[in-house]
Amino acid sequence: MTTRLDPMYAGYRFPAEVISFAVYLYFRFPLSLRMVEEMLALRGFTASHESVRQWGLKFGRTIASRIRQRRLARGDKWHLDEVVISIAGKKHYLWRAVDQDGFVLDVLVQSRRDTKAAKRLLRKLLKKQGRAPRVIVTDKLKSYAAAKRALKLRCEHRQYKGLNNRAENSHQPTRRRERQMKRFKSPRQVQRFLSIHDPINNLVHLRRDHRSASEYRAARIHAFAAWAEVAGAPLAA
Repeated sequence: MTTRLDPMYAGYRFPAEVISFAVYLYFRFPLSLRMVEEMLALRGFTASHESVRQWGLKFGRTIASRIRQRRLARGDKWHLDEVVISIAGKKHYLWRAVDQDGFVLDVLVQSRRDTKAAKRLLRKLLKKQGRAPRVIVTDKLKSYAAAKRALKLRCEHRQYKGLNNRAENSHQPTRRRERQMKRFKSPRQVQRFLSIHDPINNLVHLRRDHRSASEYRAARIHAFAAWAEVAGAPLAA
């Protein structure tokens, strides 16, 4: 097996391709740590689920950061939504923003569902995206309109039931992971996990329904090549 040398893999006894593959599996699919351990074992690599967890924390952060540094163009139509999640028996809200193509722009875990929380999300988005949106689409929560006025945004605000299905659907992968992980343990864990999970899934968000089979395969090959670039190693066969 040929290993592309990357400084971040120095000192690890497993080839970079194996570590890269484990991180990809864990954040790309709703798999538990023990499932990833077993999939590696099927390929002849004996690594514990704790090793997979540590790889996810260390290398996942670096890979997600490199993906964000690519500064891929995102849409100017923001779909915003919030969903209730239970953390250690307490109610929290996961605020999420996606563009019109379904790419996740940002997520934010907060204990509130009010104007202050909506303003915090919008400020974070404006800082990261570097521009104001052309259109904001939300549900009928009044906090969005109040936050928009407070921040003096002049973009169009569409606030009708049913328009925000794209943002609501984007919560589904998180819900699957929440079940697989037997609920999130703390707000910090949710924020940390999704800050890695969402950029990685953006990288391989291929929108299959908008492509022919040949176009989809070509896009998938391109996504795998992009992963090899940001991970510093190709995916193991």
